[in-house]
Amino acid sequence: MTTVERTQVFLLPDLGEGLSEAEIVEWRVAVGDVVTVDQSVVEVETAKAVVDVPCPYAGRVVTLHGAAGEVRPVGQPLITIAPLDGGDEPAGHATYREEERAGSGNVLIGYGTGHGGATRRRRRPRLVLAPEPTDVGPADAARPDTARPDAARADVAVSAAPADPRSPAALVISPIVRRLARDHGVDLGTVRGTGPGGVIRRADVEAALTAPAARLAAVPDPHVALAPAGDGDVIVPLTGVRKAIADKLSRSRREIPEVTIWVDVDATGLLETRAAINAATPDAPVSILALLARICLSGLRRFPQLNARVDTEAQRIVQSAGVHLGIAAQTDRGLLVPVLRDAQRLTTAELAAELAATTAAARAGNLPPARLTGGTFTLNNYGVFGVDGSTPIINHPEAALLGVGRIVDKPWVVDGQLAVRKVTQLSLTFDHRVCDGGVAGGFLRHVADCVERPAMLIAAV
Repeated sequence: MTTVERTQVFLLPDLGEGLSEAEIVEWRVAVGDVVTVDQSVVEVETAKAVVDVPCPYAGRVVTLHGAAGEVRPVGQPLITIAPLDGGDEPAGHATYREEERAGSGNVLIGYGTGHGGATRRRRRPRLVLAPEPTDVGPADAARPDTARPDAARADVAVSAAPADPRSPAALVISPIVRRLARDHGVDLGTVRGTGPGGVIRRADVEAALTAPAARLAAVPDPHVALAPAGDGDVIVPLTGVRKAIADKLSRSRREIPEVTIWVDVDATGLLETRAAINAATPDAPVSILALLARICLSGLRRFPQLNARVDTEAQRIVQSAGVHLGIAAQTDRGLLVPVLRDAQRLTTAELAAELAATTAAARAGNLPPARLTGGTFTLNNYGVFGVDGSTPIINHPEAALLGVGRIVDKPWVVDGQLAVRKVTQLSLTFDHRVCDGGVAGGFLRHVADCVERPAMLIAAV
């Protein structure tokens, strides 16, 4: 059996949570490198997070399928590994074949490799050249096999016929690139590919968007008048995390009949309580956000209707047994909502520690996708941006979100006398399908009372 026949192709694994593609951020290895079982070989960005992908095979890297910036669909080749010859096997790799036969268990945190166990027969990868059915015209169907790209371009699909029938057929990477070009009206027949063998990459399409001849070349919707892009306009493709955010927020606005209520509160007592706690436990400081999280948990214990979601298919409301608390965090990749599962089981000190660690990991891009989904209620501290109030969009499919504005000095009446106090604004945005104003108002009033008089938390236990 030749080395080529014995090579193993690792496909981009199922990333879970409905994710169907990932963008290559950075390769950790190069062609010719020796890798071990479960060694991280590439960093990819999904619509949820940036994750390292370890390879379940050991050997020498033969091919890297895709370059940094390219989008790979789940189930498509990611890296090809060839077994090491006995003489080439370096020290410490003597047992790599046994490790490989034992299988890999850590390809993605929370997910598998997508490959079968030892009982599944390994099949040689088939060379497939198949454009999307909707993109194939009569000319493409009649094209003989000899006119197609050779086997070295096996992971490349022939694109749809360009708008100009005189233009040559373009080579593109996956349907993702075709879709990007179609959505932005770019004629692939006019794009010069910079990938291997002239393959058109996503970066080539994005570059074409800035060319005057390619701007908005698609036939416009007769019902919508679009202004042409100017020479100085910046084109930002809606991909990755930003696309996921846009899709979720749009869905939330389409499906959820939301209502926002708000109240101004005197947070002086809350700040004093925090100072007293931190003076007693300087090694484990508690943040204002942690105290607000504790207050939210108290409110959800009293008003569990808000810790819920609407199952539209089954026509029912599902109230969650545990509070999976989402914390809105602004990162370089956009707004993320990492989740603290079963937050009601944590003490205030544990909440503070988990919040600090989770938000730091979210900003660093180190959270696995499973930590960014499954929330039942969200806490959003938009006061860090220096604003007083907001009407935030609910994090679909949750039913409610509490927003907190900045804490500032304001005149406030205390016992009939005017005083300067630390004041903030709280807003509650809720799904009117899960409850009416009485429940929502009761929850927000309870939260406000606990902020103004933290001793209420003890009475609510």
